[in-house]
Amino acid sequence: MSRGLQWFCAAAVCAGLVTAGLAQIPGNTGTPATAGAQTAVGMTAQSGAGQNAGQNNATQPGSDQGFKIVRNVNEVNLIFTVTDRHGAFIPNLRLSDFALLDDQKAPERVTSFTQQTNLPLRVGLVIDASTSIRQRFDFEKQSATQFLLQVLRSRADRAFVMAFDATPTLEQDWTDNIDALETGVNKLRPGGSTALYDAVYEACQAKQLSQTRGQEPVRRAIVVISDGNDNQSRVYIDEAIKMCERAETIIYAISTNWTPSRGRGDDSLRKMAEATGGRAFFPPSMEDMVNGFNSISEELRSQYLLTYTPADFKSDGAFRTIYLYCLDRRYHVRAKKGYFAPRE
Repeated sequence: MSRGLQWFCAAAVCAGLVTAGLAQIPGNTGTPATAGAQTAVGMTAQSGAGQNAGQNNATQPGSDQGFKIVRNVNEVNLIFTVTDRHGAFIPNLRLSDFALLDDQKAPERVTSFTQQTNLPLRVGLVIDASTSIRQRFDFEKQSATQFLLQVLRSRADRAFVMAFDATPTLEQDWTDNIDALETGVNKLRPGGSTALYDAVYEACQAKQLSQTRGQEPVRRAIVVISDGNDNQSRVYIDEAIKMCERAETIIYAISTNWTPSRGRGDDSLRKMAEATGGRAFFPPSMEDMVNGFNSISEELRSQYLLTYTPADFKSDGAFRTIYLYCLDRRYHVRAKKGYFAPRE
């Protein structure tokens, strides 16, 4: 059997199983649903960022301290975007419009499906401060500041600012204070070589990964502003991507290469974005960079959230692939390519 036919058959089976799972989601109208999430012992499936362990404590009558029954629920939160061929967001889709494979198997159970527009944001601005972008640096800083003003909501959202040349430097740690973030952006000074992959790796490992455990679902994203021409990093691009996958972080990239031809740096930006479910923008001029920021801002507020329990799940730390597509082939789904299961 050819590879294409194998995928078609697997996807067809998946579509049927996912559709069959709709009985667990009343109405299936794109609103939150958690029917079937409780068991006889009162356990409620907990949804978290990536794969979280949900625990429930049941107290026996007459017990002074309480008798605890602990159950673990392994769930995956899959945030994804659906667009048409022009890149416009497609709203109001239902679970029955999609087919999903996790580690080449249909999910054991779908817990919820929502069109999320208000999840808290955890956004990192990772800005190239190497010598190669000196001529357009001021405009980049202005555009980045405008993006923060546009996308962040006080109290709910957080952002940090990281610059990189030969090494990454944290200019402003997590905060919802726009003035502090703007000050961090304005500190940047161009000079030195380009260690893009190191910066992405560091932003995910040191900043985003700490936000993934035991917290409510959030959208984690890194916005990279660079020409993509890495010439200094100690880690490879695949290592940077894997760290983003571990941190459940989407990469959006805005290229500062405004030459007519697309170079190797642009390919690197596209590869990182596509692997994590994000998007790379290639504005033809400095003025068009603002459009890229506007598109990212809109997309961060216009995504779907699918929560499910994988079949044959093992807490072995292995990478599990995700294959999600829309049954209406006019639409394109952007989602992460997979995730790392937790280790026991």
